[in-house]
Amino acid sequence: MDMGKNQVVLVVEDSVVQRESVAVQLQEIGFETVLQAENGSAALEVLNARGEHIVDLVITDLDMPVMDGIELIRHLSERRLAHSVIVVSARDPRMLEVVEVIGQQNDGLNLLGTVSKPIHSEDLIALLGKICRCDDKPVSAPPAVRLELANELKLAVETGQFIPYYQPIVSIETGAVCDIEVLARWMHPVHGVLLPVHFIPRIEGSPLMIPFTLDIVSKAFTQMARWNASGQALCSISINLSADNLADASFCEQLFQLASEHRIAPEAVVWEVTETMVMSNLAQCLANLVRLRLKGFGLAMDDYGVGYSSAQQLSSCPFTRLKIDRVFVDGASHRTNRRAVLESSIQMGHRLNAETIGEGVETAEDLALLRELGCDYAQGFLIAKPMPGAELESWLRQRKAIQP
Repeated sequence: MDMGKNQVVLVVEDSVVQRESVAVQLQEIGFETVLQAENGSAALEVLNARGEHIVDLVITDLDMPVMDGIELIRHLSERRLAHSVIVVSARDPRMLEVVEVIGQQNDGLNLLGTVSKPIHSEDLIALLGKICRCDDKPVSAPPAVRLELANELKLAVETGQFIPYYQPIVSIETGAVCDIEVLARWMHPVHGVLLPVHFIPRIEGSPLMIPFTLDIVSKAFTQMARWNASGQALCSISINLSADNLADASFCEQLFQLASEHRIAPEAVVWEVTETMVMSNLAQCLANLVRLRLKGFGLAMDDYGVGYSSAQQLSSCPFTRLKIDRVFVDGASHRTNRRAVLESSIQMGHRLNAETIGEGVETAEDLALLRELGCDYAQGFLIAKPMPGAELESWLRQRKAIQP
């Protein structure tokens, strides 16, 4: 295997035996240059000696003398000393969970994932495979580019530069495509296709949020109407709403009008919201959610389990679907604490008559676990990445051709 060909990896581990074992595994995988360091401080010396030639990958333990793995991660993030990072540990698995939260919140750290010791080659190969699945990986832009993009947002909304991408959601029991989530992308005239990380934080809380959302909804409804007319009708599409949308008393009327103009049945649309959105303006948000539900639209609580009062909001809002956050799905097949949260979330959804969807499914093992626990639907790169409408049509035709 030449997965790591022409790439440089640094293994940081205070145990000589374990360090050498990982180095051998990496060489067998295909890494030609494997550097070693006994702790975080020594690792920084190795990295500093390389000057501007940053390493492709750092694999670091957490519990080390002189400088532990958490402190090393901070240096790697702030100084951007490695393209990717994998963290390993033999300690309480919840410590690795904390590391993954750090990775999610830090755009200067490309954390491929975490591994409990002992480390096996298949664990490394699975995480290294994520490097190849980077189509939807948020990448932080340099400050000058971020400022440039922020200044261009108003024009981008006015000229329709934002377009919908589509990611299938499938039935775990039958494999059939049951829903398509709509995800916004910016077709930038210079930088190409940009992910939401480059524009949503700037649009949220600004007057652009409502016209941006309505534009994406209109384009998604147009595509849906085209599919319906050609006989490719799908069960439903899911579209994300923001706190700004839900806090506007007139917003629902605009959604109702768009659905009517495109002849889209409310039952064919699911609006996705997160608990944090609902909590930002509770009374008005709940009022709008109830109005949407009364019209026949579906409602999904997105990223379930992340907020402090997800269960409370789920029980008090008329949600029809529960989307379990990827942090509890990815790796749940071999992490007991994640499995426990995943299992309880699925049970909670079913008790409240809500369909359950596992987000961020990337391995067959995690998909098998979702099936075992009775989850209804799955979404993630194992199934399909987000894609333009035309590419989705091709994907659907190919899927139908291979399914019995």
